[in-house]
Order: sequence, then C-alpha cells, then structure tokens
Amino acid sequence: MSIFSVNFDFRRYLRQKSYAYKMLTMNPQLQAIIQQAIQAFRVENFDEADSILKGLLQNDINNSEAIFELGITYAEANKISEAIIIFNCLHYLNIRDQKISYNLGFLYALRGDFESARQSFDRAIESNPGDLDALVNYGSILHELKRFDEALAYYDKVLCLQSDYEKALYNKGNTLHKLKRYDEAIAHYDKALSLNSDNPEALSNKGLTLHELKRYDEAIAHYDKALSLNSDNPEALSNKGLILHELKRYDEAIAHYDKALSLKADIDWVYGNLVHTQMKICSWSGLVDDSNNISKKVWAKEKVATPFSLLAMNDDALLHKKCSEIFAQDKYTVNSALGPISKRANNKKIRIAYFSPDFRSHPVSFLTSELFEIHNRGSFEVFAFSLQKSPIEDETNLHLRHSFDRFIDVEKMSDSEIAQLARELEVDIAIDLAGLTQYSRTGIFSYRAAPIQVNWLGYAGTIGADFIDYIVADKTIIPESHHQFYTEKVMYLPDTYMVDDSKRIPSSRVFIRKECGLPDNAFVFCCFNNDYKFNPQVLDGWSRILLAVDNSVLWISENNEHFKANIATEFEMRGIDSNRIIFAQRVELMADHLARSSLADLFLDTHPYNAHTTALDSLKTSVPVLTLMGQSFASRVAASLLNAIDLPELITNTQEEYEALAIELAMNPKKLADIKLRLTNNRVSTPLFNTPLFTKNLEAAYIKMMERYQADLKPDHISIL
Repeated sequence: MSIFSVNFDFRRYLRQKSYAYKMLTMNPQLQAIIQQAIQAFRVENFDEADSILKGLLQNDINNSEAIFELGITYAEANKISEAIIIFNCLHYLNIRDQKISYNLGFLYALRGDFESARQSFDRAIESNPGDLDALVNYGSILHELKRFDEALAYYDKVLCLQSDYEKALYNKGNTLHKLKRYDEAIAHYDKALSLNSDNPEALSNKGLTLHELKRYDEAIAHYDKALSLNSDNPEALSNKGLILHELKRYDEAIAHYDKALSLKADIDWVYGNLVHTQMKICSWSGLVDDSNNISKKVWAKEKVATPFSLLAMNDDALLHKKCSEIFAQDKYTVNSALGPISKRANNKKIRIAYFSPDFRSHPVSFLTSELFEIHNRGSFEVFAFSLQKSPIEDETNLHLRHSFDRFIDVEKMSDSEIAQLARELEVDIAIDLAGLTQYSRTGIFSYRAAPIQVNWLGYAGTIGADFIDYIVADKTIIPESHHQFYTEKVMYLPDTYMVDDSKRIPSSRVFIRKECGLPDNAFVFCCFNNDYKFNPQVLDGWSRILLAVDNSVLWISENNEHFKANIATEFEMRGIDSNRIIFAQRVELMADHLARSSLADLFLDTHPYNAHTTALDSLKTSVPVLTLMGQSFASRVAASLLNAIDLPELITNTQEEYEALAIELAMNPKKLADIKLRLTNNRVSTPLFNTPLFTKNLEAAYIKMMERYQADLKPDHISIL
C-alpha cells in the first residue's frame, strides 16, 4: 500500500511557464552554464558551483526563476536526482522560497529519502503553517518513517481546519491500517469515498484492510471497483492478486500479477510473488530465466521478491541474506518510539515469550506443543503472544491456551502496542516463531520488545535485521564458515535446531496400499512436500530414478488441482507414465497421515527447499529420507534431522550421488532393510525425538543469552555442548 496516493504536481505553486523559462529553453549557452553548476555540485565542488550560479543571478535576476523552471522540467521528465540538485542549488544560494522546499519534499519522497523529505516539508510548513497540502504530505512522510502517531497528529490538525479534506481522510486511513486499527481505517476510507466515490487508491486500500479482516468477498469487490475506474492500476491489480493467491485461485492471481508487472515492471515484490505462485502450480515456463533475473535485481538492491519466495528459487545463502536485508530495511527499520529498553534486574525466573500467528493446527504448533508444556517452571515463566486468532478454536489452539503461564491474544494491537505490552510484562527473551513468513509481525521486534530477541524455527533463514540478536541453529544448519550469511549471532544447539512433540504419533488406523491408490508389489518413493518446493531439476532427477527402477511409483501430495494436472504433464514430458504418479488425498487427522505414511519405502527430498516437518514425520514413521544438502538454511534441514538420528549416509552432496543412492536403495532390499531397522531403533536412542533433552538444551541456551545480557556483553555466537 502506497501512502502517496495523490498525483505529484510539481507546479503546485507556479503560474504558467514564464518568459524566463522560454528564454532558458531558447538559450543553449545559459543551459550549458547551468549544467556546469550541476556537475560541480555532483563532485562537491561547491565553490565553483556557487561562483557559476551567483554569476548568473547577478547578470539577470530572472535567471533564478529560469533555474527553478529547469528543476521542474527535470522532475517532470523523471530525472529526480538532477531536479534535486537544481533545487538544492537555489537553497545553497539562500533563495528561500516555499515552493522550492515543497517540491524538494516531493522529490526526496519519490527517491525514498524520507528523512530529507521531512526536513524539506518542515521548511515549507515553517514558511506557511496553514498550507493544508504541506501538512498532509508531512504526515505522509512521517508515516513512511514509521512515526505513525505523529502522522496521525498532522492529519488531525488538517481535519480540525477542514473536516472534509479528502487527502487527509484517506491518508489517515492508511496510517490507521498500519496500526491495525482496521475499523477506524475503514471509517476514514468511507468518509473519503463519500466525498469522491471514484478514488481508486482509497477503494484499493480499503480492499487491503478488508483483506486483513478476511472479508474476502468485500475486498475483491473494492478492488474490482477500483479497476473499473482505472483498469491499468498496478497496485489494485497486485493487491487483488494477493487475495486470489490466498483463496487458492492461483491462475487468476498469476494473471493479475502479470498485468501489474506489464504496467509497472518495478512494482515492489510482485515479480517474486508471480514466480512463487507459478511454482505452486508447477507452471515452470521461463522459471530459470525468471529466477536469474530476480537474483540480479536482488543484488542490485531492488525490492523484487520477498525473502520467503526466494528460498525455493535458489541455494544461494548470501543472496537470501541480501534479500532479507532489503525487505527488513524497507519494512522494519529500527524504531526508537518506545525509547531504549531499561536494564533488567535478575528476575527470580527468566521470562520468555513466544510470538506466533500459528498457535493453531499448523506445523509450528504441532512441533512445539510439548516444549511449551514441559518448560521448567522453576526457572522460566512462559508467555504466548498470539498474533492471529484461530478462525475456529481447534483442538491444537485449545490445548495451547493451557500450555503457557499466560496466553495473550494481540491480533488487534499495533506492533508498538505489542512491544510495549511485552516490556510491561518484563519479558526477558522474545522468540519470533514466524520470521518472514505469512502473517508474521516482525515489526514488533523493531521496537525492541525484549532485551534479547531470537529468530527460531518458523523461518528457514536470516531475518536480515539488526534488532534480532540470535538465530537458533545447529552445526549442520549453519557451519561456522556460514556465519557471513546471517545477520544474527548463532545460538548452536548440540543436535538439531528442530523440536518435535513426542506425543504426536500415528493413529491406530491400519491403512493398506490399495485404499491409498498404491500398487501392492511396487517400490514406493514418496514426497509430501509443499507444491512450491518442486521444480524442473527435482523432476528431472526423480524421472531418471523412476526410469531406472522398474515397478516403482512416486507418491506425492495432491496440493492443489493445478499442481496435480501440471505435474502429471511434466512427468509425462520426461517419459514417466502418469499412472506411476500417485496423489495422496488430504486426510483430516495428522495422526492418520502419519499412519498411512509408513506404506512408503523411501522419501525423496526436494532441493533447494528441503522437507522440514515432512521429513521429521517420515522419520517418525520409519521411512528413510534421502536428501541433497545445499548451502542455504532451507536446503540443510533434512540433513540436520538425519544427523540427529544418526543416519548421515542418507545425506548426499551432489545430484549424481542423490540419484545413484536412490536407485541403489530401491534395488538393494537388504541395504534398505538394514537402514530401516537402524532408523526404527534410533528413534528411541538418539536425540531427534527426545523432547525433554531438546527442552533442556534450549533452556540452557536461553540461560547463556541472559548471562551475557546481565554481564553487559553484546550478543555473540554461543554453543550448547
């Protein structure tokens, strides 16, 4: 959502082009002299620039207007840097005019330099305190600087002077949206729309607010009305694409993203959203080129893809870090609004708080449920900050509400309010279980919710922000040589970074192959990974494996209807009869899925985005997991789990090794049986499924973090032996 909804009118205070401007356009000599001054400013030769421009002004006072008009012309031609230099030349020559400050503010805002924009609008308001446009836009700048309460104060100042000022109502709605005050935001959008029902930006942004409230039909209706007024509105198109994606209408989402990009190729994050959505339905035409283009744009510091969407596109951990830094800097820069956090005395117990939108039937909660229960209450107080209420109070949600010392629903609170609440509760360690995933609220931690802030479990990579102190990992996930790929310091656990609920076991239901569509006498490869983790390279390898192993099938999740149709076609293009691809239908109970998973013989992992919870589930049911380990966090998770259960021989390092071992295990029943027997035995004798041991190690990590804090030591890499 762009706060700058108004058209930038660089002639806000100007009469029609003057004789001085006409003289400038007809005078190449004068233009050449001005260009010399511009070049001198660029290389910081201020004396020379001063001399040139003062000479012009002494010769003819009209030259100041000519210089100003040249700045306007550059701005209209989208030559923003040149225009800024020219207006700053006039400031440097002590020509203090509100129109210069006003237009400089716009120009800095267009370039994304909001602090300089604020200073320019400050000067404009100082010259004319009653200028409502300047006041509204100053509020917009404060919004972009994430100084939301101050922004609201400026909008209110305008609305006190003129209650029906449309731009103030609309922009106040935008800021209220950011503060999660959705009902108030909608009320202000409605007031703005009552003054101008054909404001496409107000309609689109109201649609975004309705989207946040999960009022999907109403949101789409507002996007559609905005697009009926302007079918070439890239923001409305991309916003509608987001909601269509969430509704699993992936083909429609792709069409909207495509059109948005055709209208505005550099619209923030949409290229990555497009490719990610295409990957969800296995629409891979141009995927290699798109992935390469996105990588180049990330290196160029463009806001081209969200970090999560990049994880499945490549295995470049340094690129992943760069993408996270770009995203975090844009969304979550350090906010000092709450002031520095007070030094905490040693509490009798360490207060830890887990922040998550997924305290419901979700993989993160399936894994962590027992951990929350068995934390040592003699040493820790354990809080939950629930960032999103479960649509229904499902069994997992109801269970979790009794697993914490305090379970706090904070969905309707702003980021700063949540951070303030955590401070009031004297939380010592805040653990972000979502990272840069859907519905996360990383902005909370930009306000410093706790003295120690930790990235763990929910996101497979660095958050890229300097307000997150630690990332929980292990030596497989992040070898010491990989520290450069993470902005956090690494808190090393001794076995694996991933926890599991040991009470999460297969149901007693007995499945047979026939009811799952599996042939009785075939070798069953399986992979129950998410749709976006599949790619042409994975299918190339699997197809070679299937061609080499007669009487074998591949059992995969059906994911979505487009995925199911497209991936069957992709296999056929590689010479694999679609009858050999068996789709696992969704079952209501996770315990039933675990029970039926044991029908498989070997789990084939995806690369570069590994199986995470699905790998753990497979090992839990004694189905070996074969993985190809890469360089990024997301590509090393299955290897971490295999090391923790003492089956390192299932970790491969090249595609050739991966395929060869898959074929060998399928064609050597004795070797596979030996591995399965070891897996079954190791489930009870190794650390992977030992939840009390994991909890003890994680608590030791929290204690070490606190010891450093209490000793006034900065966060540093820590290992739990």
